[in-house]
Amino acid sequence: MSALKPFHNIYRSTAADPEQAPDLVLLHGWGLHSIVWDDIMPGLLAHFRVTVIDLPGMGQSPLPNDEYTLDFLVNRMLSVMPEKAHVMGWSLGGLVGIALANAHPERVQSLVTVGTTPRFTASDDWPAAMPAEILGKFAEVFEEDQEGTLIRFLALNCKGSATLREDVRRLKDILYFCGLPAGRALRGGLTILREADLRSTLAQVKQPLLMLFGENDNLVPAAVIPDIQALHPQMDWALLADMAHVPFISAPDLYLQALLDFYREQEIVPWEDGA
Repeated sequence: MSALKPFHNIYRSTAADPEQAPDLVLLHGWGLHSIVWDDIMPGLLAHFRVTVIDLPGMGQSPLPNDEYTLDFLVNRMLSVMPEKAHVMGWSLGGLVGIALANAHPERVQSLVTVGTTPRFTASDDWPAAMPAEILGKFAEVFEEDQEGTLIRFLALNCKGSATLREDVRRLKDILYFCGLPAGRALRGGLTILREADLRSTLAQVKQPLLMLFGENDNLVPAAVIPDIQALHPQMDWALLADMAHVPFISAPDLYLQALLDFYREQEIVPWEDGA
């Protein structure tokens, strides 16, 4: 396995007893990096010690000369994350989180996904998901115009949001903050989004699980939720009104409310006076 480790940063909790704060690992989505979490970071640090990780070839992470597969991403995350942690993943990062929680349950204490489905593309036995040709078209034009394809994908992330213009501007600012991702990482990530099928993997996740969805998400249509529920009836889930694929950007406070309600119900963080 390559010795090149992903860029990661650990933020000290602002809780009254920071040394006792549980660990939380954040995994971002395709084409971006860990700064995407900045708007919700203060709310998270009030309860957790937070580790952010840039996926290989994105943000500040180097890109080893390994095949860019889901197993590769899981192993890269294991190399830098705490021995035991709660995990939250967005989109592609959510797929990594599902695979990580199933393959290494001793390392993952709970799992939250946002804008994630175990299979992103529709099929005869998974009809409510995104049409396969959408990601197929992105992969096709990617070879001709990598930067333009990335920008169009970010716009699709925000389509349907009540704060569309602001969300697109924010994602562009985040994208260019660290420079463009490596083409091989983008290509490999797109392949994972198009081809991964973690339906049986999700069904085997034993940890407390929350899946958050945007009501107007064009990448993970809300219509797929009943099919996901059928795979994992014990999961908690929430549908965030007027949100698209990036609810933590569109409405950080509302996103944090749904997230922290889950952590309190699971006794991962304490209920506060007046909460």
